[in-house]
Amino acid sequence: MQKTVVLVKPDALQRGLVGEIIGRFEKKGLKLAGIKMIKLTDAILDEWYAHHKDKSFFPKLKEFMAWTPIVAMVWEGLEAIPAVRKIVGTTKGREAEAGSIRGDLGMSGQQNLIHASDSPEAAKKEIGLLFDENEIFEYVSATECLIYTQEELTS
Repeated sequence: MQKTVVLVKPDALQRGLVGEIIGRFEKKGLKLAGIKMIKLTDAILDEWYAHHKDKSFFPKLKEFMAWTPIVAMVWEGLEAIPAVRKIVGTTKGREAEAGSIRGDLGMSGQQNLIHASDSPEAAKKEIGLLFDENEIFEYVSATECLIYTQEELTS
């Protein structure tokens, strides 16, 4: 099973959307493997957004992401990364697909509610930045047999 990281950003936390966001992934059939609320440090933000470090918006981005704690989660499932990204929607809320989190709940391109890993490499790096090994749980979900066929689970 593939793992991916989802962050509920400060704007979504302030708007009381944490439960709604978690519910979207649960309804899809993804399995929650780790969750915690944390305050992002300068060191984490510098590493997380290293690709934006020289851009003019970087200081404001860091300020926004450090505004409040965020909710960090690890979700697991078959092809979890593309599945989660489809649920999240495109970056700008006002352009995101109806039915997606950003399409239904967001308007901004910067205050866009949520982050989702964009590749297996990114997910691995992000998990390492935010979670200790003992904070990611392996367990058999009671609903797994209702979400996937036996063939999907064994291939």
